[in-house]
Amino acid sequence: MTLTHRPVEPADLPLICTFPQSAQELCYMFPIGTYPLTVEQLEEAIARRSDATVALLQGKVVAFANFYEWETGGRCSIGNVVVAPEARGRGVGRFMVTTMIETAFTRHNASEVSLFCFNHNTAGLLLYPSMGFRPVAIEERTNWDGQRIASIRMRLLREAYEATTK
Repeated sequence: MTLTHRPVEPADLPLICTFPQSAQELCYMFPIGTYPLTVEQLEEAIARRSDATVALLQGKVVAFANFYEWETGGRCSIGNVVVAPEARGRGVGRFMVTTMIETAFTRHNASEVSLFCFNHNTAGLLLYPSMGFRPVAIEERTNWDGQRIASIRMRLLREAYEATTK
């Protein structure tokens, strides 16, 4: 399985919009989005963000992520992470997040990378700590259905990441 990455292209957007399979999945990826995700919603998010990136499996787009916050020498926050349904459980999410971590530390010289994960997102709650992310805060949010949920902020310090990759 060969995974690569590149910046997102306009032609990728209709496909990425099909990745969230429900309002719940869209909430994990894009909490302020309305299901089903549209190209227009995704374009607006990308315009306000940085480093919109796709992962490719044998040349096909299978994941997407970007930064909703980026500070040179400070914090980069990963957002809009989503993996194509047919590529889930195959290491694509880990590859996508690793790509964003490396972009944060190399392009932006970030001191830390953060992200939010909702309490119902079991896949994310298992993945992120295995990559070195640690919970630092819990915020109350409202999901797509008006229910209270917990949004867990996790962070990965540069020193911790470098210690595990040497």
